Amino acid sequence: LALVESGGGLVQPGGSLRLSCAASEFILDYYTIGWFRQAPGKEREGVSCISVSDKTTYYLDSVKGRFTITRDNAKNTVYLQMNSLKPEDEGTYYCAADTDEASCREVGLSDAMDFWGHGTLVTVSS
Repeated sequence: LALVESGGGLVQPGGSLRLSCAASEFILDYYTIGWFRQAPGKEREGVSCISVSDKTTYYLDSVKGRFTITRDNAKNTVYLQMNSLKPEDEGTYYCAADTDEASCREVGLSDAMDFWGHGTLVTVSS
């Protein structure tokens, strides 16, 4: 079961990127999806998630109001729209999937999801 992230790149502070998380072998709508990031020398942190049936979404406090997670079931893809990017948003972004709806809660997301992508690098620099 493979997840593939794309959409990372170099962007200036204040700019936007849209990350995509796609799967070819299973239907993402049946899974809770999480986005994580890891900057060099730092621990991985959960950025956002959306639960099965889209009942719950979560955002890290530092990205609230700037990032939006959405699903496009027709394309079997989950997106993370990132606006007003800051240098502290830099890192490798990973998407992950889990069958457990409780992996995404209003107060946070589980770091122990079942399936992970290989990541896409986001660099925010002028």
